Amino acid sequence: MKTLAYTRAAALPEILSRRIVVLDGAMGTMIQRHKLVEADYRGERFKDHPKDLKGNNELLQFTRPDVISQIHEQYLAAGADILETNTFGATSVAQDDYGLAPLAREMNVAAARLARAACDKYSTPDKPRFVAGALGPTPRTASISPDVNDPAARNVSFDELRAAYRDQAEGLLEGGCDLFLVETIFDTLNAKAAIFALDELMEDTGERLPVIISGTVTDASGRILSGQTVTAFWHSVRHARPLAVGLNCALGATLMRPYIEELSRVAGDTFISCYPNAGLPNPMSETGFDETPEITGGLVEEFAKAGFLNIAGGCCGTTPEHIAQIAERVGRYQPRCCGASLFQGLAAA
Repeated sequence: MKTLAYTRAAALPEILSRRIVVLDGAMGTMIQRHKLVEADYRGERFKDHPKDLKGNNELLQFTRPDVISQIHEQYLAAGADILETNTFGATSVAQDDYGLAPLAREMNVAAARLARAACDKYSTPDKPRFVAGALGPTPRTASISPDVNDPAARNVSFDELRAAYRDQAEGLLEGGCDLFLVETIFDTLNAKAAIFALDELMEDTGERLPVIISGTVTDASGRILSGQTVTAFWHSVRHARPLAVGLNCALGATLMRPYIEELSRVAGDTFISCYPNAGLPNPMSETGFDETPEITGGLVEEFAKAGFLNIAGGCCGTTPEHIAQIAERVGRYQPRCCGASLFQGLAAA
């Protein structure tokens, strides 16, 4: 049976083939603008929790949902087509640092519902809005030892990651997401655990939603932290048949350009996404990064003009003002052409 989420998602390949779709910008940057204090994170529910909670942004869907909803709506008003849920750290693995691992699934349900409500409010027949359930990388890595003196040591296993991602994905699906976004990948093995969990979930539920996979090139070497080049990264996740593959975070658009160009060239049978940081960190800036909306918008426009993009947005340091510039500028260009998308079978199913 085709659910409402399935039906909404089925429209995405066709939309991506005729225009560049706009993703939202940074959540953390916008939360910082609100200058929240410990009490905002605790609320009444967590007032007696034994650990400090400030900075655990995923708690805000419980204690300050008004803040999260306002940020979502600001991005939609700026022109975003896709909203990411506020769930970057909403896995039991990440929440264990705060002593809140049992709440992970509930966090994801609540976050997806907030994004769903915002998208439903702003959607029109001509411009539908979509909820991307965001699955972050977790603060632990399955490929790299946390101890320089013991290269074989690991602080998390593949099965632990798979279970955590399955729990998260179930919550996002229950809350009403239209697609999944496995993002900011610095360890491909972590990403494979997420992909495995998503495939397992969709096999069990019959709810076959699209997946976007986004890696992170960490420095000028052109590799992700676990050592793969962009081309190697693509070939290691291609089996997931993603709706789109792309890059985000770590770099601004200027430094990201050669890697998104490489990915656009090698991933010929799927769509390409890109959401860079607003340049380099700058503590003197209001957003903590050095690029103005006009600069970031202009740089992403160059990607669109060169024919690299199907999805464009912003990561750390970007705001609704950045997204408005990106939306206006990329709208002047046709999307990147690719072969038959690996995901186009959804629309015909």
